[in-house]
Amino acid sequence: MPRKANGESSIYQDANGTWHGKVSMGLKANGKRDRRHVQGPRRPAVVTKVRALEQQRDAGITTTAGRPPTVGQWLDHWLNTIAVRKVRPSTLEGYRSKINYRIKPALGHHRLDRLQPEHLDQFYDELQGSAGLSGTTALQIHRILSRALKVAMQRGRVSRNVCCLVDAPSAASFDMDPFDAHEARRLLDAAAGQRNSARWSVALALALRQGEALGLPWPAVDLDVGTLTVRQALQRQKGKGLVIVEPKSDAGNRTIALPSPLRDALRAHRAAQLAERMAAGPEWDDHGLVFTQPNGRPINPAGDWKAWKALLRTADLRDVRLHDARHTAATLLCQQGVPIRVVMEILGHSQVSLTMRYTHVLPDMMREAAAGMGEALWG
Repeated sequence: MPRKANGESSIYQDANGTWHGKVSMGLKANGKRDRRHVQGPRRPAVVTKVRALEQQRDAGITTTAGRPPTVGQWLDHWLNTIAVRKVRPSTLEGYRSKINYRIKPALGHHRLDRLQPEHLDQFYDELQGSAGLSGTTALQIHRILSRALKVAMQRGRVSRNVCCLVDAPSAASFDMDPFDAHEARRLLDAAAGQRNSARWSVALALALRQGEALGLPWPAVDLDVGTLTVRQALQRQKGKGLVIVEPKSDAGNRTIALPSPLRDALRAHRAAQLAERMAAGPEWDDHGLVFTQPNGRPINPAGDWKAWKALLRTADLRDVRLHDARHTAATLLCQQGVPIRVVMEILGHSQVSLTMRYTHVLPDMMREAAAGMGEALWG
């Protein structure tokens, strides 16, 4: 057999009649030559394998040598070396939990390049069947898997993203339950006189996210000018405790005008906090935050949630999520005729379409629409 030049593929038959092909794929990460070997009982089959490897090499798509990874191995690699650089720590923990407890037990043993759409169909049926997960959670799992497989396809580990070949789980629309103006006033009346009562005024008037409110620093509040600037948020991270992070998105960095009553409420809150600080003396742990524990430390989001639930009971209002205060603010702004683009800026959204999902038609709004149509048609 004539000797092949460096980098040139070779095909030959051994003494037992088996055909072999060797293809140079370039260099490995350690600088050594990456030469792949394929074999088969017939020459045409080996030629096909050699040409496939050459096409991958020439296209710049070179998979790692050896046995292809399993779905579980690729997910671990994607999570720890790729996703970790792109998403927030809290989002990463959510990915890790769903990968470790849902995806890997069901699909992790499959070879990555042999994962089939039928495997996903069965997996999604089990998630919403025997596992009893909601459509929303199943859809989140589908999106995580799809993101990981998209990168695998971009890097030549697989030829297709099988998540694109199946119907994604349907997420049932969550029943948002915003308060009307009367109910919102009842809640603020119930909070009056309580410690940190302005916390709920900020939630209902400015639509701040929980982390944005709990991470709000005093320098970001200008009571003379009447503005509040969102530039950070408080978040609990695994292994780190409570930490200050950047807003959820670039649009989350925003400056909001304060209603006059809220300016007064924040002035009163600042005076009350100063009195607490004087009483605490050296025990005061200053973090410069607007809403704190009695010793100045940040408020745990779980404790904040419990305070919200207790306030609902005090006000004798229906049990709703804390996030529904944000929906309430958006809906009341629209009811006051505030342009949707302005509402989008106040909420810190990057798209109007997302803001529209936060605005809801209240009964009073429907009655006003009916009265307007009656006036238009019948005078």
